[in-house]
Amino acid sequence: MIWPFKSRFRKQIARIEISGAIAGDTRKRVLEALKTVEERKFPALLLRIDSPGGTVGDSQEIYSALKSLRKKVKIVASFGNISASGGVYIGMGAEHIMANPGTITGSIGVILRGNNLERLLEKVGVSFKVIKSGPYKDILAFDRELTEPEQQILQELIDTSYQQFVSTVAESRNLEIEAVRSFADGRIFTGEQALQLGVVDRLGSEEDARRWTAEMVNLDPEKTECCTLEKPKSLLNRVLSNNLAATNRISDARNWVEFELSTSGLPLWLYRP
Repeated sequence: MIWPFKSRFRKQIARIEISGAIAGDTRKRVLEALKTVEERKFPALLLRIDSPGGTVGDSQEIYSALKSLRKKVKIVASFGNISASGGVYIGMGAEHIMANPGTITGSIGVILRGNNLERLLEKVGVSFKVIKSGPYKDILAFDRELTEPEQQILQELIDTSYQQFVSTVAESRNLEIEAVRSFADGRIFTGEQALQLGVVDRLGSEEDARRWTAEMVNLDPEKTECCTLEKPKSLLNRVLSNNLAATNRISDARNWVEFELSTSGLPLWLYRP
């Protein structure tokens, strides 16, 4: 038996937006939305990406879910103002990619940062006694410099993660590994340059991407609507949204600080301007 709501959703395009830094909350929300796309049997998904990237693991999980969903649903990614690093990686999970000519994209690479407060701690007379099971158990500790062996260990970790990124782009975009390496050095480039490099398929706005998505599943682009899937706002958020500009600035700043603190010491697929 085909339920009426499933038939209705077959005449619509699902839309999921990924914005801001990619971390645990984003991953959870997007994975839930992708599951909804499959359950409601949407014929196609428009994935709007406006993100500088984020954590490696979370980006990989979203990418894997998109690859799995592609077996049942056509997926088009639309790159917004910025779709860099982990944002690019997630985009590789789509069948086709459209970017604005001026979209900031690229930044294909890995970064890992730690904080060294050794000199500051010495000035205030603070030191730590550490008992550990092995020489590398406190690698990237904030109260001392990295040793040369530790730097080598972390570099090998970064190199492995980088190779995963390059291989995924090469496979998804049907490019040679060395061709991807030629521009996967952390540099950023525009959507127009991305088209020349083979990272995206077409140039255009999100509206252009919506029409393209509709055409891919034989729906009339003039009549086909997008059904945006997102977590319902709480009552407090709905009240605060009356003052969107100020609220968004405060929220963005808070979220970025939380992201910085929670990802210290983690390898990131992230563009840091």
